[in-house]
Amino acid sequence: MSQILHLTSERCSLVIKVDRNAEIIHWGNRISQIDEDLLLATERPVSQARLDVDVPLSLVPEMGAGHFNAPGIEGHRDRSAWAPVFKVVAVEQGEQQLVFQLEDQTAQLLMSVNIELDYATDVLKKQVSITNIGEQPYQLGKLSCTLPLPQHAVELMTFHGRWSREFQTQRLSFSHGGFMQENRRGRTSHENFPGMFVGSKGFSEQQGQVWGVKLAWSGNHQLRADVKSDGRRFVQAGELLLAGEVVLEKGESYSSPEFYGCFSNSGLNGVSERFHKYVRENIVSFPVDKPRPVHLNTWEGIYFDHRPEYIQEMATEAAEIGVERFIIDDGWFVGRDGERTALGDWYLDETKYPDGLEPVIAHVNKLGMEFGLWVEPEMISEDSMLYRAHPDWVLGLEGYHQPSGRWQYVLDLQNDDCFNYLFERLNDLLTRYNISYLKWDMNRELVQPGHQGSPAVHGQTKALYRLVDQLLAAHPEVEIESCSSGGGRIDFEILKRTHRFWASDCNDALERQTIQRGMSYFFPPEVMGAHIGPDEAHTTRRCHHINMRGMTALSGHMGVELDPVRASDEDKAGFKRYIALHKQYRQLLHSGRSFRLDTHDERQHVYGVTDENDLLITVCQLAMPDHALPAPLRISCVEPDARYKVTLVEMPETSFQLMKQRPSWLDKTLILTGDNLREVGLTLPILDPESALLLSLERI
Repeated sequence: MSQILHLTSERCSLVIKVDRNAEIIHWGNRISQIDEDLLLATERPVSQARLDVDVPLSLVPEMGAGHFNAPGIEGHRDRSAWAPVFKVVAVEQGEQQLVFQLEDQTAQLLMSVNIELDYATDVLKKQVSITNIGEQPYQLGKLSCTLPLPQHAVELMTFHGRWSREFQTQRLSFSHGGFMQENRRGRTSHENFPGMFVGSKGFSEQQGQVWGVKLAWSGNHQLRADVKSDGRRFVQAGELLLAGEVVLEKGESYSSPEFYGCFSNSGLNGVSERFHKYVRENIVSFPVDKPRPVHLNTWEGIYFDHRPEYIQEMATEAAEIGVERFIIDDGWFVGRDGERTALGDWYLDETKYPDGLEPVIAHVNKLGMEFGLWVEPEMISEDSMLYRAHPDWVLGLEGYHQPSGRWQYVLDLQNDDCFNYLFERLNDLLTRYNISYLKWDMNRELVQPGHQGSPAVHGQTKALYRLVDQLLAAHPEVEIESCSSGGGRIDFEILKRTHRFWASDCNDALERQTIQRGMSYFFPPEVMGAHIGPDEAHTTRRCHHINMRGMTALSGHMGVELDPVRASDEDKAGFKRYIALHKQYRQLLHSGRSFRLDTHDERQHVYGVTDENDLLITVCQLAMPDHALPAPLRISCVEPDARYKVTLVEMPETSFQLMKQRPSWLDKTLILTGDNLREVGLTLPILDPESALLLSLERI
């Protein structure tokens, strides 16, 4: 007997039809009540020249039931049980949760599908588990989460990238066929971020129906969106399992990574606002409720040149410009004089630090700053004491010589001795020294990732989670940054146990504008590491005025990347100014509702943050504008009847090359009502390429 199940959140509904299997028949705008005739109203016709029965797009689509697109499960038991057909045997319904128990007695498999709809944020979470109840092992090839989409979802927005150019977006038509990306790099990856958006034609930051999805997993994955030949469409994501990677003995289970989705009627802003709220309330957890401290990281300042007295000078100058957390990057441990040596030897280099690390930390703490340290625990150098003692600890396949990456190899975290060594070393560092922060790096992909001859990306990823969890259980006050050559390991699952992402190794402010915009669709600004670099970017050799660098770093978790001892007084004054500006607005930046505004000029980014009373809006001109005069800035996220005090907070002093006369309001405080700001807007000055201004709107 068919039945309808209904989950609701503040703005959304999830309606599921249950028969032999279960299928989602609506995921979108909230429905106040389910009519008795909805079952009849949603009955599909059966087309000619096809199967003689209707085939639902079930919670886990089955090839054995006649689903000819990507099935949700693949596997076999010694070449049998390869086309399972499941039947719902039980359903548990909670206030915001549904748990389906399914069984295939012939294939001797049990399946569980857990669906939760968060009331406050409308974020949907889905996870699928499979259990082998047969006597013979079951070789699992795939177990993915599937979510249906309506037929008016006709456009995709997907992500691509590379090192120092993460989170780039592209638009694709979604009418026939589909889109698929596979990540086999062993980490979340710079190239294939496991998230996408699907929406109505031409959806934008502020307009259109949009569905956003995100897989929470830090290893290999497959993400796809398909249009069936009958017009039905779906998105699907799961771990990409290597051949033979998961073999379930009798009674053993495997659970897919969690798959998150969110629907909004108000464009991309609506989805990202809900994801941000969900992350803040359910995923990231900071040890202490305090403002996110401004960083100075020593890497671009001194690289491997570690001299304690000089580092203390750096700390003194850092405190002067407003830094609150001082991090010593790569080069502090024994034998580490360049990138080819010593990874794995996590002992202080007493030649560089003859008096130990304690005097440096004491000096940093005396200046009122926290101390942080860089580590890369998963890696090993061939030229290291650890490799010479334990070459068998390398993650690899016997009989093959795998290529190194950045002159290093990966340690096998499933090797208990290796795992225990890494925990002991990290635990010793955190116990011995007053370290409040670890910058945890991971600088290469996995090649030939074998553990005892078997494929091991799944086990390596799980072991990483276990290592971080065990370390935080011993040191709950410590914060950890997920860095992977910049943005190579950014996802919801690693964020459950870390507190900050290094968005990219690229500090070029122009590149960062696009990188940070892409990242902002899923992650709130307080977890996005954004540093002011030197005037000449180390990754691109492009030069930028302090205005562009400071304004680009302003809205994230701010830091600076420089040697303040060698910096000129003018440079230090510039850094100090933007650090102070960040601190002035930090509470709003890190707790408010972030948004992006649609612009007629694609060379212009307009974005901001708001709470009930205040707005901050950044206008960044990336390149020469299309037209001689900019379009008025129409601000949609204000209350029509409210009155606002509008003030120019920041604008580059040099940004007048394109104007004979600038708008006089820039030197005044305006009082404007919300409907004026929404419908008429502010006339902007003409900004030079690669510069930005900042506006404050205070509700009166």
